[in-house]
Amino acid sequence: MPKWVDPQLHYLTHCLLRSPASHEPVIFMGADVTHPHPLDDYSPSVAAVVGSINWPAANKYVSRMRSQTHRQEIIEDLGEMVGEILTEFQQEVNNLPRRIIFFRDGVSETQFYNVLKVELQSIRAGCGKFPNYKPLITFAVVQKRHHTRLFPDENDPFFGEFWDDNIPPGTVVDTVITHPREFDFYLCSHWGVKGTSRPTHYHVLWDESKFTSDELQKLVYSLCFTFVRCTKPISIVPPAYYAHLAAYRGRLYLDKSEAGCSTKVGGCSMSRVGPPKAAPLPKISENVKKLMFYC
Repeated sequence: MPKWVDPQLHYLTHCLLRSPASHEPVIFMGADVTHPHPLDDYSPSVAAVVGSINWPAANKYVSRMRSQTHRQEIIEDLGEMVGEILTEFQQEVNNLPRRIIFFRDGVSETQFYNVLKVELQSIRAGCGKFPNYKPLITFAVVQKRHHTRLFPDENDPFFGEFWDDNIPPGTVVDTVITHPREFDFYLCSHWGVKGTSRPTHYHVLWDESKFTSDELQKLVYSLCFTFVRCTKPISIVPPAYYAHLAAYRGRLYLDKSEAGCSTKVGGCSMSRVGPPKAAPLPKISENVKKLMFYC
């Protein structure tokens, strides 16, 4: 039975600061990896990590981008990028975040264990650059590419108000069609303007903050109102969306002519020994480094 989340923006701060240490800040991070098109067998993949650097507004994000091994889904330089973003956060807020809420995009269910095993340690390694710093980490995977669709119940008087047969924003399903033991839920946070609304699937792989299902669902829904491009809630949590945009922008910076491959003389076939070396991305200018230029 679906339920509806009330869009209370003040809940973003309330559910995070329910502990006695209510003055301690929180950082929201997102990560994504973009790969070359299927016919490209040599261009490197591009990984991007974004993080909020203001609190409690949590609407200003900085980004870090790295090129890595061709079609490598696990982010190789995640620890270094997390450390850089935490440094930016510390300079802006004059304190390190007590909690890290990390949203990972682009991971299939078969990759859950490997991604969590490697990237969780990388996040901790990035935090280890600061003395005696051990924040509470929540690691959630965001999935948009699935075939699940939700429809309003004609017998429910509340859903009867929606004439377009699309579920309203804030609809959550966390029973029956979800995993019987793990922490996951479907959230439709946007208005279905055209076609059938596709809910976003959130799968929490690690949660040291011990969020209840209602708390995390309301938190994610509240975050969907903070996207800088739109005045309405969007379909995916903004940190994951920003990471996707940053990774796409990073791919535009790559010069394909620098890809590590060798062409045989007098022929059109290409050969290489092992995976090609990833061409580094150009350095971002300091005057735009802290701006959300990727949007």
